[in-house]
Amino acid sequence: MSKSKGERRKSSRKLIFFDYSLLAELLFLVCFGLVMLYSSSAYSALVTYGDSMYYFKRQLLFCVLGLIWMFIVSRIDYHLYMKWSKALYFVSIAAMFLVKTPLGKEVNGARRWIRLPGGQQLQPAEIAKIAIILFIPALICQLGKEVKTLRGILIILAWGGTAAACVLLLTENLSTAVIVAGITCVMIFVVHPATKPFLVLAGSGLAAFIVMVQVLNSFLSTSDNFRIRRLLVWLNPENYASEGGYQTLQALYAVGSGGFFGKGLGNSTQKMLIPEVQNDMILSVICEELGVFGAIVVLVLFGMLLYRLVFIAQNAPDVYCSLVVTGIFTHIALQVLLNVMVVLNVIPNTGITLPFISYGGTATIFLMTEMGIALGISAKIKFNE
Repeated sequence: MSKSKGERRKSSRKLIFFDYSLLAELLFLVCFGLVMLYSSSAYSALVTYGDSMYYFKRQLLFCVLGLIWMFIVSRIDYHLYMKWSKALYFVSIAAMFLVKTPLGKEVNGARRWIRLPGGQQLQPAEIAKIAIILFIPALICQLGKEVKTLRGILIILAWGGTAAACVLLLTENLSTAVIVAGITCVMIFVVHPATKPFLVLAGSGLAAFIVMVQVLNSFLSTSDNFRIRRLLVWLNPENYASEGGYQTLQALYAVGSGGFFGKGLGNSTQKMLIPEVQNDMILSVICEELGVFGAIVVLVLFGMLLYRLVFIAQNAPDVYCSLVVTGIFTHIALQVLLNVMVVLNVIPNTGITLPFISYGGTATIFLMTEMGIALGISAKIKFNE
């Protein structure tokens, strides 16, 4: 029996989706990050500022502002991202040039920030991440089928490579440059039908890196170049304990002393010795206080967050939205992976932070912006009832 008109209309009605699971996982990560930030930074904040809650209060403020901003961003029509993404790309480049002007600010020997009114500071490299996440998908959509050709790939690589080069040369931020380049390459990989060439290139790059490291270790141990010295510290941290390897060694001691279940929340001793522990080395305190089990829980939480992003990307209303969420996924996945590898000394120390957990106002605001974009796209997903 054929359905009536009313029944057909009812069966075809769409249900609007909103990813509350992503929101819940994000809130849990933020709350966990605040707890671990206070535990890891209370001693250093007391010594430096006379207030054990200094870092905690600042991070709490940025988290609250970031969450408010996230909900505002989630209400923005995603078509505006495509329209203004190219302008944002050039704004990010211009902002990175400002680092080389008197507006630039140096912190712990790295000149990566711009001075803002009220004593605040902004890291332009964070703008570059957002710009690439929004602009490269727009460029791919503009190229259409040409993106599968060599010319199309070179065009995308030129735009992404320029942004990565500016991050590296203007802000001297290698880790962010790697992330920007990685986001670009992953998007090309997603839209390109061939897989073998990418695997060959990745394998060749890894082999070239290993050979380069061996050459550096054998012939350049007396070099004064900052980046080469960082590689040498990575290869032999014990030999350079007083020349850059101190932080890495103390972090490894923290990881090793935690055991499987850790010493207990707040009972870390290495946090009193690790420089800037609240930033890129906060995972070492998690390992010492909560053990390997705590670290696994953190990684599982990130895995669940990334899974929700994959779900949104797969069900996004169009290609542009899908690629934007893919870019957000790539950014967070790369940053978590690089931070874990740095803490374990698998790769050289690059100053990369752990998303939503490490201290940092600029990073928090821009990460919340990305989450707002993802939640806004999730609200555009429709399913048949």
